[in-house]
Amino acid sequence: MSDFDVLVLGSGPGGQKAAIAAAKLERRVAIVERRNMIGGVCINTGTIPSKTMREAVLYLTGLSQREMYGRNYRVKEEIGIADLTARTQHVVGREVEVVHNQLSRNRVTVLTGSGQFLDPHTIAVIDDHGRETKVTAYKIIIATGTRPARPDSVEFDGSTIIDSDGILQLAQVPDSMVVVGAGVIGIEYASMFAALGTKVTVVERRDRMLEFCDLEVIEALKYHLRDLAVTFRFGETVAAVERHERGALTILESGKKIPAATVMYSAGRQGMTESLALHTAGLEADPRGRITVDEYYRTAVPHIYAVGDVIGFPALAATSMEQGRLAAYHACDEPAAAMNGLQPIGIYTIPEISFVGATEDELTDAHIPFETGLSRYRELARGQIIGDTYGMLKLLVSPEDRRLLGVHVFGTQATELVHIGQAVMGCGGTIDYLVDAVFNYPTLAECYKVAALDAMNKLRRVQRFSH
Repeated sequence: MSDFDVLVLGSGPGGQKAAIAAAKLERRVAIVERRNMIGGVCINTGTIPSKTMREAVLYLTGLSQREMYGRNYRVKEEIGIADLTARTQHVVGREVEVVHNQLSRNRVTVLTGSGQFLDPHTIAVIDDHGRETKVTAYKIIIATGTRPARPDSVEFDGSTIIDSDGILQLAQVPDSMVVVGAGVIGIEYASMFAALGTKVTVVERRDRMLEFCDLEVIEALKYHLRDLAVTFRFGETVAAVERHERGALTILESGKKIPAATVMYSAGRQGMTESLALHTAGLEADPRGRITVDEYYRTAVPHIYAVGDVIGFPALAATSMEQGRLAAYHACDEPAAAMNGLQPIGIYTIPEISFVGATEDELTDAHIPFETGLSRYRELARGQIIGDTYGMLKLLVSPEDRRLLGVHVFGTQATELVHIGQAVMGCGGTIDYLVDAVFNYPTLAECYKVAALDAMNKLRRVQRFSH
């Protein structure tokens, strides 16, 4: 007799949803988590703190109100790290409470410590004092997440040279910063600090940033960040970072030298699997610490599953939650539909970006014809009211049957707005629905109607030529 039916390693979005789903199916469930990490990286050092900090930055700098009240408008003149972390600590505390309540309400046993395989069905839970408890389970779900990858050649010190986790530990808002890596995390933090008035330089060895996004949207974002005095160095590689008394000197392979108070490395993420002793369960991870799974999130050992960032792309809290739920259903022999292919991507830069479906580049490469419909926030009453004159929404439409192929949004509330397009696409809807729909006025959602009309008018013109 095993101690538990389902044992989950990690309480982040994937692990938490897996544990709750299994508990709802009336299984005996336990979750293993370190003492101060309930909610995982997502709540404690990742998504929640960074998005809360972004909200604090937007509010305190008055950035989104400057269209109305002038370029020098600020809510608070001197913004210190304490101003930002106060809001973050408040939200993190509340979120941790929510997770605790959910687990206890659903009678999920929380085993405090770090888990380690002793054999395919047995886990040793080691607490802060090194005490070990052995537990057995029929099914095990690995949801241990990731941590920032740290290149060996770099001397991280937590104040001058940091990774994304170190942002929350900064003593003050630096007057200058070099961000190495223009991935999602790098660009989100670059835009936050630029909004605070930090002089930011972004170094990226590729020729463009966020290449999975729509090119027009990325160009708009770059224009905005340059407006906030961000300098971009694309096609450049960091050769060395020298630490000095007053900051760090970043030396590029091209010979350029960039002085800054702080250097933040955003070099991808590393799966947290090295302490799991996977080999004792008959498993192994790749060099990035990731575990391979099948379409049911089963590993090479059929009763062991893995979900969330530890299995790699897309490594988003939203997809991890769904993976956790589906893995738990499969582990408990509960039928479930596979994950919908239409997953939205949200990037919390300033301004934010969100999209669902295909990009123009993808459709062009696949020789799939499309028409675009564009709408700009500045043409909407709500856009003028909130002072967002740069936002835009773009629809990619099939000329054959007028179905939506992609939705790309840039600007205020982009991550919320995208779900209207996602719903229409998920139901196989066409732009006719959006043309005929009545949207509340004044709202940003009206963008859909304007963009759909734009696409419809373009398609009409093509038809007129072909008759």
